Amino acid sequence: MRTHPQVAVSLRQRILSRQAVVGVIGLGYVGLPLCVEFARAGFRVAGVDLDPVRVASVNLGDSYISDTPSDDLRPFITDGRLRATEDYAILAEVDVVVICVQTPFTATKEPDLRFVVGALEEIGRRLHRGQLIVLQSTTYPGTTEEVALPILARSGMVVGEDYFLAFSPERVDPGNRAFGTADIPKVVGGVTAACTTLTALLFEQIVAQVHPVGSARAAEMTKLLENVYRSVNIALVNELAILCERMGMDVWEVIDAAATKPFGFMRFLPGPGVGGHCIPVDPYYLSWKAKAYDFNTKFVALAAEINENMPYYVVGRVMEAINLQAGRSIAGARILALGVSYKRDVGDVRESPALKVLETLRRRGAEISYHDPHVPDLRLGSDLLRSSELTDEVLSAADCVLILTEHSGVDYHRVGATARLIFDTRNATRVLRSPAARIIRL
Repeated sequence: MRTHPQVAVSLRQRILSRQAVVGVIGLGYVGLPLCVEFARAGFRVAGVDLDPVRVASVNLGDSYISDTPSDDLRPFITDGRLRATEDYAILAEVDVVVICVQTPFTATKEPDLRFVVGALEEIGRRLHRGQLIVLQSTTYPGTTEEVALPILARSGMVVGEDYFLAFSPERVDPGNRAFGTADIPKVVGGVTAACTTLTALLFEQIVAQVHPVGSARAAEMTKLLENVYRSVNIALVNELAILCERMGMDVWEVIDAAATKPFGFMRFLPGPGVGGHCIPVDPYYLSWKAKAYDFNTKFVALAAEINENMPYYVVGRVMEAINLQAGRSIAGARILALGVSYKRDVGDVRESPALKVLETLRRRGAEISYHDPHVPDLRLGSDLLRSSELTDEVLSAADCVLILTEHSGVDYHRVGATARLIFDTRNATRVLRSPAARIIRL
């Protein structure tokens, strides 16, 4: 039985009047800032997360996301516009559900959609007429139509008429002070034209620009293109860094020189690998899906392989440096790592290449300690390490200070004046004029 088009009209009116209740599943780096933006726009918001610590923190107005200060969150908790819960039952009361859960890959580099499927199953049990479901989690092209739609279709309702389903990729860049959630254009693609229209209308309430595309698949592919583009270019400079070292050249100098060209060149930097939730994962999501079409993404796969090998290249260079400069083997060598998160000035260690570097060095016999102002403790294998205070004694005691993440809160002048040997994977020591330490750069 078909419903009257008034269903879409009613939802449109509720969105425009800010009477629609928005539910956000997953209160991490993507979900919590999104909750705040919807609340700021005047919507009532319900955040759902299975982590009781996160839920309690949100309901106290205490943010654990650096890009969302507690001062931004707390007013919406106080006035009751935003609340968090572990109970999916709240979804029965909302008009819009936005899914912001993680999408990792398996040990064999295949998509792991268990968190997305789990969220969809919970939504499906409570799906009601006039509801809009938006998947934001990064995934392969076809997920919205091939995974989400069949689960929601069990309700017997018709997508695009009774309820609405779309994909709109998250574009959050943790630690980026210039571009927050409200500043970044939103790409939206629905399963039907009505789904696209309503999803675009929803995000127009909180972001400056919305860009509709013709399908959910196009929106899904857009996200993968963005991150594969970065993966490929990072792999390029990583490979050049290895070549430049072999040729006795400074790759950082070469990049600086190339960046003076005002057109046709974009600056990418080498490092110990890639981390975070997207860049290490997305190439494998795309490659996996491409195989269903008898297509091998050779270029994309090669870039991912180069980036994956960088931690091991760094380990080899560190071992060589300790042997040649400190006159000892890696066994028993004291390594002090500066920075373990995957990027500058954030506390996220997901897929951080620093972990692979440190775990490999430890297996070679090194004694590992670290300092990271954003990561107070770190699980390394079966051990829990705590961030060391960066004292002169700690710096001078290390056989090698290994810079893996360039945090702005670290005094690199002090590091250069106190450490004996520095291996710098980020060119953080470029600011030093006459360091006492012996410095080796990637």
